[in-house]
Amino acid sequence: MSDGRIAQVEVIIFKIIDEKPVFLLLKRQLHRGGFWQPVTGGVEKGEDLKETALREMKEETGIENYVEVLEDLHYFEFEANGGHGWMKEYVFGVQVDEKTESVISDEHSEQKWCSLDEALDLLKYENNKVGFRKISYVIAA
Repeated sequence: MSDGRIAQVEVIIFKIIDEKPVFLLLKRQLHRGGFWQPVTGGVEKGEDLKETALREMKEETGIENYVEVLEDLHYFEFEANGGHGWMKEYVFGVQVDEKTESVISDEHSEQKWCSLDEALDLLKYENNKVGFRKISYVIAA
C-alpha cells in the first residue's frame, strides 16, 4: 500500500438458513491467542484484496465455492506489531450455500456456525464486531 500501512483482509463467511444468516467463527490456537475471529490474512505480493480474501478463505476453511462476495463494506486501521506499524484491514462478506461445511486449518482449534448475537458475544475485538454488524445490515436490506 502506498500510504505505508500493511494490508490484510477479514472474511466473514455466512450462509442463510431458514431466512436468517449464520456466521462462521474460528477459534485461534491457544499459542496464537485462543480467541474467536473470522478468517483473516495478509495480502501477498501481486494479489488484489478479493483474491486475498478468497485465498485465505480456502486456506483456513477449505471452502472454495461461494454464492456471492460482498466487497467494500468496511475497513479499519489498528496499530500492529507492538506499536511498530499500522495495519489496514478490509472486511469482506462471503455467502456460501447452506449445505457448505468447513474444515479448519491448523491455525485454529475450533469452528462454529452461529447467529449474529452469538458471534458478537464471542468476538474479542470491537472492529470485528462492527464488520459483522455492517454485513448483517447489508444482508437484511
